Amino acid sequence: MSYSMHLLAGSATPGSVEVSENPWRNLLKDNGWQSLIEASIVDLVRVIQPFLGKPGSPSSVYAFEKDLEKAGRELLRRIVQWVFNHLEGDDTAVLPKHVVFESASYTLIKKKTRQNVWTRFGKISMWRFGYRSTIKGHDLSIFPLARILGLIHGATPGLAEEVGRLLGEGGMTQSRTMDHLGRDFDIHFGVKKLRQIAETLSEAIEEERHETQVERLEQLLKLATQSRGSRKPVIAVGRDGVTIGLRIKYGRLFEVAATGTVTVFDRQGNRLGTIYLAQVPEPEQPTMTRKLTRLLKDLLSRWKGPLPRMCYVTDAGENETSYYKKVLKPMKHPVTGKPLEWIRVLDYYHATIRVWKMSELVFGKRIRGTSWARKMLKWLKMPGGINRVLRSAAAMRDRYMGKTKREKFNTAYRYLRNRMAFMKYSQYRKKGIPLGSGITEAACKTVYTQRLKLSGMSWKRTGAQTILNLRIMILSGVWDEAFKRLLLKSVEPKVRGQANSTIQGLQIAA
Repeated sequence: MSYSMHLLAGSATPGSVEVSENPWRNLLKDNGWQSLIEASIVDLVRVIQPFLGKPGSPSSVYAFEKDLEKAGRELLRRIVQWVFNHLEGDDTAVLPKHVVFESASYTLIKKKTRQNVWTRFGKISMWRFGYRSTIKGHDLSIFPLARILGLIHGATPGLAEEVGRLLGEGGMTQSRTMDHLGRDFDIHFGVKKLRQIAETLSEAIEEERHETQVERLEQLLKLATQSRGSRKPVIAVGRDGVTIGLRIKYGRLFEVAATGTVTVFDRQGNRLGTIYLAQVPEPEQPTMTRKLTRLLKDLLSRWKGPLPRMCYVTDAGENETSYYKKVLKPMKHPVTGKPLEWIRVLDYYHATIRVWKMSELVFGKRIRGTSWARKMLKWLKMPGGINRVLRSAAAMRDRYMGKTKREKFNTAYRYLRNRMAFMKYSQYRKKGIPLGSGITEAACKTVYTQRLKLSGMSWKRTGAQTILNLRIMILSGVWDEAFKRLLLKSVEPKVRGQANSTIQGLQIAA
């Protein structure tokens, strides 16, 4: 029997029909409850009466709303404090003498101790019983009530969720988060407590990330399959790097962090949604590779409908190219074992940069060069366009360029020539495949720049990953589902030496 079920059984009264419908029903008979409500009503009346006795004005309405909000929060804070302090009661005779948690046994300490608890309505004081390890020489203690309530470093699940959301939002620095908590929830704890809550929540919600993201992609793919249009649904995968500042022992270091995206497009080419991944800097980005690959394989293994068109849209960076060659190109379907057809797309914008570079080297910044470059960009989107662009560029080079600038020109030229197979933009447009990696490029801004690269910011790796874990869940649209799963997985102590009872057994005992 779990600890909370033991408390529930102990609070049931003889003759109750169903214990599960009457948890702690005797609490409402407590005179303290009535006194609490009566005192709170008096406080509310004290706010209302002055407002009714004065002419209305914008300033008086503003003051009335603020005072009423404060009184209402105080009422709710008192209610939460009263309820939490009555869950265990004071009689140690009805409490189990021993509990088991994570295979270790603990013995009841017959005296309550106080704990500060931070709720969505302010700070409360909670008195609860503790259990000390039965192994001699061990000072480990647990507090079952805190585990039942799901407290995270003293914060209730509701407040911890708010902390996680705030820290994961763009522009929400630690100071702004604490200001928000103080203004809207009357919570005033230090940076250390804020970081403890964030780190614990980040680790817990990261465990739910993969499953919730796979399920989200399944939902999007189902919508794409059911959409109207002449094209196949498209899954577009991308990854990119972004430089962030890291704090090290002797100063700051700038390294490249990784971003991954998986986007679903419907039959008309409309973007339905994107799943985001983010990883702090590491050599060759193996963690990003592992996370992205696992996400794709699990999606394909679970998807029962027609296989969508799959493409990989990135620039020609080293990590991006390596991922295609070593992972995507040889990838086989996880169920059928058949080779998968990945369409590699070189980001159109990065191709245009080379065209403009060649134009500037040949013509300078004159109008003739601008006209030639714009003409080449149109050709790129036509059938066989890259061949025409390269022929024209070679002709311009041989006719107008001297030897001094040829090395730089040839660098840009070879960039395009060596990647001709990934620049079939005319075919991509017909199939509804995105020509550019704009979604992934934007992810670098939304995931990193808007949160980790604000003025004066530098990070330790663990701190940066803590925020990234929270942020990508919000941006991917899976925060609510992941947090719900996190709450359902909470584990509470078991009563030792007492068999797990069914609800029917508890009804008989009651």
